[in-house]
Amino acid sequence: MSMMDKLKQMMKGHESQAGKGTDKAGDAVDDRTKGKYSGQVDTGQERLRNEFGGDQGTGQDRPPQP
Repeated sequence: MSMMDKLKQMMKGHESQAGKGTDKAGDAVDDRTKGKYSGQVDTGQERLRNEFGGDQGTGQDRPPQP
């Protein structure tokens, strides 16, 4: 069993928490890098949400980022 399969099993039923964690981690990276890599961070967050679920913070209720 691959690591991704194990993570998916652990996240099953906890999609909202996974989404919150993804947002929190992305915000922390943006803070530490002063937004230098915000485009890459946003892409990574989107991919994680797609992979693990967690519809939290899909950008629909947030204004577009510069």
